[in-house]
Amino acid sequence: MPKKPARKSISPARRAPGASVRDTMSREAKAAYGEVQAGVKTLECAIEDVRRGLVKAEKQIEAEARQRVRELRKEAQAQLGVLKSRQRDVIRTLASLRTAADESWQDVKHSADSMLADARETATAIIERFRSAIGR
Repeated sequence: MPKKPARKSISPARRAPGASVRDTMSREAKAAYGEVQAGVKTLECAIEDVRRGLVKAEKQIEAEARQRVRELRKEAQAQLGVLKSRQRDVIRTLASLRTAADESWQDVKHSADSMLADARETATAIIERFRSAIGR
């Protein structure tokens, strides 16, 4: 007597209405399928956690950057105040030196050059600090 060929799976068109692929699976296949689905769900949760963490980190970085900019602005204003004070000192010194008729112009120039050099060094140091602070 001829043997019937082994039945593979039921085509979707021949399944009973409402029946799923899972209904036709063996117990072991159903268990394995369930484990894979649970793994997929776990992976989805992990991806969502990473996404939330990235958004939170981005907001934190932005907040810290805004705070750092505020601090740099405050520091810049203080340093500008120091430079303006030095400028006023130089102007005052030049005015007093101009009236001093006893001193030679070489002494006046040397004194003014010295004060201006100090002011330039201070300004250069401030500029370097701010450049390093902003990463240039």
